[in-house]
Amino acid sequence: MSGHSKWHNIQARKGKADKARSNVFTKIGREIAMAVKMGGPNPDTNFKLKMVITKAKAANMPNDNIQRSIKKAAGEGDKVNFEEIVYEGFGPAGTAFVVETLTDNRNRTGGEVRHAFDKMGGALGSVSYLFTRKGVIIVQKESYSEEDMMMYALEAGADDLVDEGEVFCIYCNPTELMAVKNALEANGLKVESAELEMVANDMVDPLDKVDSVLKLIDMLEDNDDVQNVYHNAILPEEEEE
Repeated sequence: MSGHSKWHNIQARKGKADKARSNVFTKIGREIAMAVKMGGPNPDTNFKLKMVITKAKAANMPNDNIQRSIKKAAGEGDKVNFEEIVYEGFGPAGTAFVVETLTDNRNRTGGEVRHAFDKMGGALGSVSYLFTRKGVIIVQKESYSEEDMMMYALEAGADDLVDEGEVFCIYCNPTELMAVKNALEANGLKVESAELEMVANDMVDPLDKVDSVLKLIDMLEDNDDVQNVYHNAILPEEEEE
């Protein structure tokens, strides 16, 4: 299954993400603001907001912070307007990157993203055809076998499942993400996260360029305007610990 290394790549970056928790909250706050402006402050009628709230809770963002962000975005006093811009490019060793941003200054963001690619020997270019938009649900493994989990996943409406060691990654149609998540939880399964993501169709081993790939990921993720960085690079075992 493409994207097999997804959970390992997440774990490889977990320590860094924990140190940058405030940065993560800031980025989620922007997503909440964008979702509210597009569909209103009620998550029951605003699917995108509901998904962002799920993401916020998975990141351990305090509920007070979530509600504050929603109220701020719904109020007339919030005049900052963000726009969604997606950048695509090739990184070291022919790896492919899709970078999703929320920015109030497209010239600044575009220049910074381009600089990151240029500095690490990459370049902006079309690579979205190497990825597929999917719903990705990470479920705690606990005592379930892969066979049992596959049964639950298929019954919930999922398309595929991958055993990632510590967890199961369940893939589904983007439009079915919330329904599949709710069905899994109704069966008592512990959902770690549920998000819409760009999943690589095939993974690439950067070999001796892995350090450059990791530096590019760091540069992009450290940018306040960057919301999500998707790539098809296989990160080695030693980087996952």
